[in-house]
Amino acid sequence: MHAVERVVVLALDGVYPFELGIPSRIFGAAEGRYEVVTCTVDGRPVRTTADFSVTVDHGPEALSTAHTVVIPAITPESVTAELPDDVLAALALIRPGTRIVSICTGAFVLAAAGLLDGRRATTHWQLADEFRRTFPRVFLDPDVLFVDDDTVLTSAGAASGVDICLHILRKDHGSELANKVARRCVVPPWRDGGQAQYIEQPVPETSATSTAATRAWALTRLGDPLTLADLANHARMSLRTFARRFNDEVGVSPGRWLIHQRVSRARHLLESSELSVDQIAGQVGFATGTSLRQHLHAAIGVSPQAYRRTFQATR
Repeated sequence: MHAVERVVVLALDGVYPFELGIPSRIFGAAEGRYEVVTCTVDGRPVRTTADFSVTVDHGPEALSTAHTVVIPAITPESVTAELPDDVLAALALIRPGTRIVSICTGAFVLAAAGLLDGRRATTHWQLADEFRRTFPRVFLDPDVLFVDDDTVLTSAGAASGVDICLHILRKDHGSELANKVARRCVVPPWRDGGQAQYIEQPVPETSATSTAATRAWALTRLGDPLTLADLANHARMSLRTFARRFNDEVGVSPGRWLIHQRVSRARHLLESSELSVDQIAGQVGFATGTSLRQHLHAAIGVSPQAYRRTFQATR
């Protein structure tokens, strides 16, 4: 029997309804592993960015019972360098060590509360310059979909709230359950690249050929020693054209994308099989078990053996 973790979502005035509903939708589909409740700073309804207000069942006292607190996005007009007293009082109820998560402009709330000082964080790319000016003590990375900095996690705009909730679910209970939830919600379990791919830029010419078919082809051949030339040949493009279009579409280079896909496949095999590290390395396209160990540690900070112990015990 798994212990049920409580996720408390703090709805602030000017909240976006879409982002407000993400934690309940993702964690609520996780087979009873989480209880999700929503609160406001005073227990009263809050105004949303849509043509309705939200009434909740909980006041700020719910924050003191949370294992995870989520601050959804609020309208930029509601963002200030200094928080209102009632918001500060509510945040003060969060127990030390509680995991705190922001979605989009929710990062401004965490920064204004001093929770991001000295930490790496992200927010919506359109507000990156304003964020840097307002909170110079925060190491802002506007090119990623989310940042996991131990107990404080921040995500970029809107749908990246789905990405960060699935990431938390994957950390807590493994990729098998996270993938199940993603399928139930009809969303990708992991999006390639970062939010740099969504930053406004000139639209590619309509004759540009997508690299999607080549990515799908490569996923069926991760165990092969694929090179950039192999990918470009499959796409029937020159090396330079393929690399440029791939980066435009995915947000990372083909090489980085391949490494991520191989690590992701290796994580699944570590969770679901009894194959040795060397056998898994061969199946996912790493030359040796040592190479797999290095890439897995670079990606998530643990060894294959430690990862397997954690998630096979969880399963």
